[in-house]
Amino acid sequence: MSLKFTDTFLDVLRDSLVKGDEERIREIFYLLHPADAAEILNDLEDEEAVEAYKYLSDKVAPEALLLLDDDKREKILEGLSSKQIAEQLIDNLASDDAADMLADLPDAQQDEILSLVEDAEQAGDIVDLLNYDEDSAGGLMATELVKVQVSKSVRECVREIRKQAEEVKNIYTIYVVDDEDKLVGMLSLKNLLTIPLRTPIVEVFNPNIISVKANTPAEEVAMLMDKYDLVVIPVVDSINRLVGRITFDDMVDVLREENTEDAQKMGGLEALEESYMATPFWQMIRKRVGWLVVLFIGEMLTATAMSFFEDQITRAVILAIFVPLIISSGGNSGSQATSLIIRAMALGEITVRDWWKIARKEFQAGLVLGSVLGIIGYTRVAVWSNFVQDYGPHWQMIGITLGITLTFVVMWGSLCGSLLPLLLKRMGFDPAVSSAPLVATLVDVTGLVIYFSISIVLLKEMLLENAVPHLIP
Repeated sequence: MSLKFTDTFLDVLRDSLVKGDEERIREIFYLLHPADAAEILNDLEDEEAVEAYKYLSDKVAPEALLLLDDDKREKILEGLSSKQIAEQLIDNLASDDAADMLADLPDAQQDEILSLVEDAEQAGDIVDLLNYDEDSAGGLMATELVKVQVSKSVRECVREIRKQAEEVKNIYTIYVVDDEDKLVGMLSLKNLLTIPLRTPIVEVFNPNIISVKANTPAEEVAMLMDKYDLVVIPVVDSINRLVGRITFDDMVDVLREENTEDAQKMGGLEALEESYMATPFWQMIRKRVGWLVVLFIGEMLTATAMSFFEDQITRAVILAIFVPLIISSGGNSGSQATSLIIRAMALGEITVRDWWKIARKEFQAGLVLGSVLGIIGYTRVAVWSNFVQDYGPHWQMIGITLGITLTFVVMWGSLCGSLLPLLLKRMGFDPAVSSAPLVATLVDVTGLVIYFSISIVLLKEMLLENAVPHLIP
């Protein structure tokens, strides 16, 4: 059951903290899930959170600390000694979670904490994990797992599970290794429960197992787990020795971070390293100002394009009325295409090699979508001309100009929005940086050129100069 903590609830907790009512505070935190405890601490001020954390049970405290916002976790860790961190936290966390927590601390403090960890093997595992890139399989994996040698029997496998189970939080799969600890297959819990105990492992294990190398990028691991619907995936070293496993809950965190990063980049800013509230003010400014300047300079090209057609606008002021409509339609179609392509690339649905298929599809889609908007635009001019005289007696040609322009601009926007991410990917850049604002800026400038070029041709050739002299350049 998900809990919602009201302001009244938090006020009671704050009052208890001020009064030092230990019994009341422990009653509030009694049997709380770590996620709920973390939510409460995140809603408190830093000093209140540090004080309240002391009342969490040994079972809840380590997991809750992992779920806290970065700034809250940092404040709480500052109030703990190295010995407390080693005994109260590290000893009660899985190796991957312990490594994640230590990674944010200074190297000297890391060494001090690890020297105080009672289990030397666990300390060694954490050291190994800290040496991996945090965005790789090695940086995500936990070393706690259940494995059995292929030469053993099912009975011996059961004994091994009982021996190792205390260190493993959740057992999904038993990994089968050879005498050199190289991964050769897996054995499911279902098979283990349904086959005779005397059966040799070699006769029943499944050799078809999907694994990843320790240096495999986290995004690739996530794609593999999603493709094959895996809840856990083993990690091996360069010679196929089993070194750890990655569970689906770890990948949920990775996907959340990746989606957040992509969303921020597509919004026209550098990705934030921390949560919004935890990001310092001037760091937030630095992350946002770069793209704003780039986009502002891009929009200056729009003004330049407008000035290039200043003579035409002066002679046909009515053309300027539709400029916002034209550039917004092109920008919107480009943003749609960009979002679709970047998401499809992230899911592995398309690659750069599919550019021609994508271009053809977006050309057709842009043509249809542009035609729909073009018809609506023409209809708008036709209906409006019955009530006002802004368009003059030749409203039909103005409507046709608007309709054709919308068709071409939307089609062009769709092509730009779909191909720009592929081009950046081909050049080795992150396709997410081809953000919607960037595409919109590009389409704004080119859309104006398309609009006024079509206007000059149609309004010059199709209208008699002596009939509407103010429309002829």
